Amino acid sequence: MSNEAIQEGEPSGHFAVFSSQNSKFRYTYNKIREVKSFRIGELFAAYRDILWDDGRHKYNVSSFIGEIDEILLGERFSTFDQNTLDNLIGTLRQRGNSNATINRKMAALSKLLRKAHKMGDIHSLPEFRRQKERAGRIRFLERDEEARLFAAIKSRSEDAYRLSVFLVDTGCRLGEALGLIWNDIQEHRVSFWITKSGRSRTIPMTERVKEVIKLPPTTEGRRPKGPFTKLTQAQYRAIWNEAKAEVGLGADEQVVPHILRHTCASRLVQGGIDIRRVQMWLGHQTLSMTMRYAHLATNDLDGCVVVLEKPRAEEALRPAENSVFASPLTTPSPAKAARKESGSGPAKARRKSSKGK
Repeated sequence: MSNEAIQEGEPSGHFAVFSSQNSKFRYTYNKIREVKSFRIGELFAAYRDILWDDGRHKYNVSSFIGEIDEILLGERFSTFDQNTLDNLIGTLRQRGNSNATINRKMAALSKLLRKAHKMGDIHSLPEFRRQKERAGRIRFLERDEEARLFAAIKSRSEDAYRLSVFLVDTGCRLGEALGLIWNDIQEHRVSFWITKSGRSRTIPMTERVKEVIKLPPTTEGRRPKGPFTKLTQAQYRAIWNEAKAEVGLGADEQVVPHILRHTCASRLVQGGIDIRRVQMWLGHQTLSMTMRYAHLATNDLDGCVVVLEKPRAEEALRPAENSVFASPLTTPSPAKAARKESGSGPAKARRKSSKGK
């Protein structure tokens, strides 16, 4: 700046303006902020109630963050670099975590760090890359398994039995069913407002569901807030575990209440319902989540068997032409051979008669 530059005024607020003959400059005075460091656990305590609703998912996230804080040895940081993240993922894998489990834990960590970064608590973020997950086998209940399991549940609790039928015929999550109130049920449909994806959905009810949402008469005279509000998740899971042990499914780790959602989805796909409608029914946020059940839609492939078996049936009728030396280029087609055979006799006769004339 030349010697002719003059200050037009004292700094007002955060800005001061200087001018010269040829240019004008504006300077910003920012407040100096102290750089602090935090533990992962401290950030979670600050933002958990903002980022996650109360419930089982929040409980799981709390467990994930606690494990991550323990792996990091309670280290305090103001930046979270890529090397720290890579070492964290490596440690989780050494502990036997699958890629799917690592993805869930990293999703919770990423959400927390992005909020902390936005609030100015940390000053850099690593790149979170989703680990490739293998498509595992999806377990669902056969009809006879459902009958035996539900009978054992009913012998222990009528409310738990009604809830089980509702879960398998609607495919909703356990938390969604327990959170229902009577206003969510209108005539032949039920609406789920509190969902994992945050998106509400409404689906029609089967006749069996219409029956189980009717509460049996009580002597108290007071109707509960919703059809299943008498139960908690812990109570239902306890009844479920006792019942599955009774019917011989106790050793199957996949037979958990969530299997009823898998069972509903599997029955829809096997019954010929297209994947897009199944996605809407289940309330999946992305179609890729529903595609896990796509391999069950075998009806669409039945026509392939007809095409593959048709040549075999034709070859069985033509044993002479069924040779290893036969070629599609040299072997006449059945239609062509038929035309040749049908036209050879009369054509020759006509040519001979014309010559005779």
